[in-house]
Amino acid sequence: MAASSSSSVQAARQVLADRLREMCRDAGLEGKQLAAACGWHPSKVSRISTAKTAPSADDIRAWCRACGREDQTDDLIASLRAVEGMWLHWHRMERTGLRHAQESVLPLYERTRRFRAYSPNFVPGLIQTYDYTEAVLRAVQRRRVAVDDVADAVAVRMERQRVLYEGQRCFAFLLEETALRNSLGGADVQREQLEHLLAVGQLPNISLGVVRDRPDRTRMPVEGFWIYDTAQVNVELVSGYLTITQPSEIAMYADAFADLAGLAVYGARARALITATMDALR
Repeated sequence: MAASSSSSVQAARQVLADRLREMCRDAGLEGKQLAAACGWHPSKVSRISTAKTAPSADDIRAWCRACGREDQTDDLIASLRAVEGMWLHWHRMERTGLRHAQESVLPLYERTRRFRAYSPNFVPGLIQTYDYTEAVLRAVQRRRVAVDDVADAVAVRMERQRVLYEGQRCFAFLLEETALRNSLGGADVQREQLEHLLAVGQLPNISLGVVRDRPDRTRMPVEGFWIYDTAQVNVELVSGYLTITQPSEIAMYADAFADLAGLAVYGARARALITATMDALR
């Protein structure tokens, strides 16, 4: 698994490494003895047991076999898969196209009751129009995805928007003012999207805030992120998709959201910014 800057990912890797190291100790083996039993160089044992290198599934099988604890193999491999799932390179997540990536988050959306989304560049997917979504996903496909299933991916994202209207869910969307002026798809697509923002902003379960583009602001933009209840944060980075589940780190994103929300305008003032952007497009 590739390393990421997230302490959540590193902490999960460390937990797995600690379990393997404890197994070795309980079996009464030194690192060199374990390495010999597995047919490895001793440095490999050291790297795995200190979380500097992530083990493969075959490494875990060999480790458990050497320690006489093959009954722990399946559980440890499951833990490895969970760690790997916290950080996904785009090429791995989207190797079969964009539709699967869109479908994979649906269970998360269905079980979440409180959504918080901050977007510095684009309108968040749950409140996008069809044409705007098509423009966004087409740009993604051209940049990094060989398979062209954009039409199917757009359909999945549109269907997912039903969560806005089902159940007792609440949504807080924060957009940077620059996101209102994103011209992806052209003026007509952007104008339709802004009209849609005015409409969804009237829904009783939706809070829509716009962070003004001001030189004297006290909090600078950060990477876009979603917070799902208090259980998970997802961040889309240039290189991959990050899932954060460590409570302390989730709290940091919640604090960042609260700070940015304090800079935003809502209601009539937000609608005035959106309308002014629409007028400029005309």
